[in-house]
Amino acid sequence: MIDAHIIAARRTIVAPKGGALSTLSLHDMAAPVIRAALDDAMIGPHQVDEVILSNAIGGGGNPARLAALAAGLPEHVAGLTIDRQCAGGLDAIGMGLAMVRSGLAKVVVAGGLESHSRRPIRMAVPIDGPPVAYDRPPFSPWPDRDPDLPVAADALNIPRERQDVWAMDSHDKAMNSRTALRFEIVPLGAELDDPFTRDLSPRLVARAPVVTGQLTAVNTAVAADAAAVIVIVAADLITRASVRIDKYVSIGGDPAQPALAPIEAINRLGTHDIAQAEIMEAYAAQCIATVDATGIDPKIVNPKGGALARGHPIGASGAILAVRLFHDLAGTGKSGIAAIAAAGGIGSALRVTG
Repeated sequence: MIDAHIIAARRTIVAPKGGALSTLSLHDMAAPVIRAALDDAMIGPHQVDEVILSNAIGGGGNPARLAALAAGLPEHVAGLTIDRQCAGGLDAIGMGLAMVRSGLAKVVVAGGLESHSRRPIRMAVPIDGPPVAYDRPPFSPWPDRDPDLPVAADALNIPRERQDVWAMDSHDKAMNSRTALRFEIVPLGAELDDPFTRDLSPRLVARAPVVTGQLTAVNTAVAADAAAVIVIVAADLITRASVRIDKYVSIGGDPAQPALAPIEAINRLGTHDIAQAEIMEAYAAQCIATVDATGIDPKIVNPKGGALARGHPIGASGAILAVRLFHDLAGTGKSGIAAIAAAGGIGSALRVTG
């Protein structure tokens, strides 16, 4: 089996819906990120074998192909778009890992791209009736709860106060890390930092609008736009400090409790010797439940802030976790994991060593 390494990782800012990235198409958002990552990796466009990108709420087609062409990659780079909702960005990396390990490819660009701002209206067109617009497809054959985290929070006795403290901590860590985070961001305009990150006071948090149950506008990640990619290469093409991809796991769980799905994926990777864990913060309760169940030290979780402090660009969120691991661990000899839940009861996780 061929060792696979990440040798570059870049992303855009994560901008809330209607914000700084709202005028960009998916491929116009992703193309500069692909170019920047390849420049960092010192890999020429002609060396790229495949581009695999996740997109969950776009208009269909194959935006990975458009992004590859817009980035100036040769026409022979076909481009593959996948959809596994929130987990897709991490799963695209898992697919790239499999291609490199098997010898099917030497260089794969993998990640995700998403625009909540330009999300199209989905429309069912029955033969015997008028078109019917719908917001989201089903994620299980049964009535599902689209990750109904009030249920998870209540079942695990996670009070709102604990969720709010987690959210404030996420913003604090991100605020204190803005300079460091700029090394992974490709500016696409005047914004150099994730614009949603802010200094939250306990008074403001206490007055946050309730979304549902214990979930509020503070302890729930805001819908966002972003693109993120990493460059995976075979070991003989390493050009700089890298992280080796040790293992990738994707597993299904109870569709009614998607928040808990990453727990088994993380346990299969092993956590006893890790120095960092990037765990998706779609909701504070989701991240807390995962940390509690796996026994990971909260001090090593999302050390530069998580999605609560940035936003949740669904198809790109998993890739952003991998970007974070690369920039913190490359060349250190330390190990880390990234993990994310997805609608339908899916959990994906990745383990790397710098």
